[in-house]
Amino acid sequence: MAFVVSSGELATTGAGVLPAYVPATFRAQPWEYETIWRTQPQVRTVIGFIARNIAQLGVHVFRRVSDTDRERLTQHPLAQLLAEPLPRMTQFRFIERLVSDVALYDNAYGIKLKLDGRLRILPVPPRLIRPYGGNWIAPEYYDTPGGRQFAPDEVVHIHGYSPTDLTYGESPIESLRDLILESSEANKQRQAMWKGGARLTGVLVRPADAPEWDATDRRRFREMWRTFSQGGGAEGGTPILEDGMDYKPVGFNPEQAQYIEARKLTREECAAAYFIPPPLIGILDHATYSNIKEQHAHLYQDTLGPWTVMLQQEFVAQVLPDLPDNQDVYCEFNVDAKMRGDFESQAAAASTATGRPWMTVNETRARNNLPAVDGGDTLIVPLNVTEGGLASPRDTAPDTGDGGPKAGGLPRRKASGRPSELGTFASERDALERTLTAFTERQADALLAAAGAKADDDGGGMPDLLALWAQDSDDRLAQLQALLAHHGYRLAQVGAWDVLDVHNPEAENWSAEVMLAWILAAAQTHAAQHEEAGRAAVAAVQEEGGDGWREALQSAAVAWGSAATARARTAATETRSFGGHDAAGASGLTRKIWRTGGQNPRPSHKAQDGEAVSLDDVFSNGLRWPGDGQGRTEELVNCNCTLDYSAKED
Repeated sequence: MAFVVSSGELATTGAGVLPAYVPATFRAQPWEYETIWRTQPQVRTVIGFIARNIAQLGVHVFRRVSDTDRERLTQHPLAQLLAEPLPRMTQFRFIERLVSDVALYDNAYGIKLKLDGRLRILPVPPRLIRPYGGNWIAPEYYDTPGGRQFAPDEVVHIHGYSPTDLTYGESPIESLRDLILESSEANKQRQAMWKGGARLTGVLVRPADAPEWDATDRRRFREMWRTFSQGGGAEGGTPILEDGMDYKPVGFNPEQAQYIEARKLTREECAAAYFIPPPLIGILDHATYSNIKEQHAHLYQDTLGPWTVMLQQEFVAQVLPDLPDNQDVYCEFNVDAKMRGDFESQAAAASTATGRPWMTVNETRARNNLPAVDGGDTLIVPLNVTEGGLASPRDTAPDTGDGGPKAGGLPRRKASGRPSELGTFASERDALERTLTAFTERQADALLAAAGAKADDDGGGMPDLLALWAQDSDDRLAQLQALLAHHGYRLAQVGAWDVLDVHNPEAENWSAEVMLAWILAAAQTHAAQHEEAGRAAVAAVQEEGGDGWREALQSAAVAWGSAATARARTAATETRSFGGHDAAGASGLTRKIWRTGGQNPRPSHKAQDGEAVSLDDVFSNGLRWPGDGQGRTEELVNCNCTLDYSAKED
């Protein structure tokens, strides 16, 4: 057995150095990675996502008092250093740079400085510093372009894994180099295509029996062709061929080249290289609200967790020894703040954990910027919480016995499943249609009254209708969103229970509340589109002008009311379909089947009746479900189709 004697210092062992040892190949230069970051949006997106999400966490410093207790240190030198690494440099920018450097180069550097008696860290771009000399265990010093050399203990060097030594990291970009080069070359091809008026490359074929061209004719035709194909100013026009010429395309067309698919693949590969789930960086092909929510929950555990642990340990190993009072001191990223859930979840957990209400009236009023009231500093404790033996004050509302909602809560389903207060799809859709139409008519009447009053004040001329419209736009949008979200939540539950009643009557692994975020986002989209439809109608009246503007504005109001009917039906179909899709995923169903409905369905919908695809795929018309807001408008309006679901693959 061999031993290494190092006299207190780690020495070179010679391990792995054989007579046939071949030196490692040259690494890429730092400026190559810098160029890739500057020019490749996929790389910049992924690295920016990692760096910004870690930088926003904040770093807290603690002292370990015992195995079960710790003390938060806000004035410790390490806490002060991380809060302000350099004068006027924030903690966010410091962490963002470190993480970005490690992500791009797999190396991050910082020089330790003493300013005003305090330790500071100057982040150094990796292209301006490098380890030099020494051996594969540790460098002799760090070299900078100005000729200044820094000892290893004067530099913070955070790096990843390298198969050749312990002093340097190997950038993940190396594994993506060929893919990025392919994407870059494809981008050059696209630029050439657009420069040529989006024409494909090809050759001109002139018949053998065509009359002979002289130099003047040949030059004239060449110049004419260049105006259509090489930036001559006529791109997009139609050239006139002579003497029976024929144009034969050569090469790939845009569809065959699959430009969109190639760009998406590049981003997916970049995300995979950094272990990021694709939906988190905007690749939503197979995304649902349920799996996106789960991926957000795992973001700070599996995706960014290793990064935060690495940085915490590097700070303790490389920075803390240079600071006083460092016994049992360590630091942590504030991941808990991101893992606590939304306010409702935190409030419910706090109430359950304490067994009683946990805020006074005045504390709640203070959070809402309201003044304190007499008697508001006493914690109200319901008697049946302290005497009735209940686990939580949220259990004190009386049970109606019929599955109806408790006061102030979300609908509770009966033992048999479907909430009793939900109607059929037709009744819930009609309720949305009536509510949205009535709201639209009220807003239109208010605009007509305001325009008439303004015109009378100004002597009868047409007022600035768009200015009048804009005055109440924010309020209308807020009311529209609330209205659409309320009805959308009910319609989504209707669609969900249509699936659950058949495949999962006990609603295992499914919760209506999980759909709320998606429904709010869909309501915001529909509200913005309905608001824009009204604004466009008013803008048309404003542009036309004339003495008949009052009648034109009245007609525009009627048209906007008609649009409300179509909007309500489209939104109803979309939210019901989403609810069914969400319930199908929670119930373990893997296939969805398109069922064409209505008296006069679209040809595309009629043709795909019975078409079956995997749950996360899209149908041949590009939709994930009937009314899918990501589809083309002509595929959505007044759609009456539905979906069936199955766990079978046939």
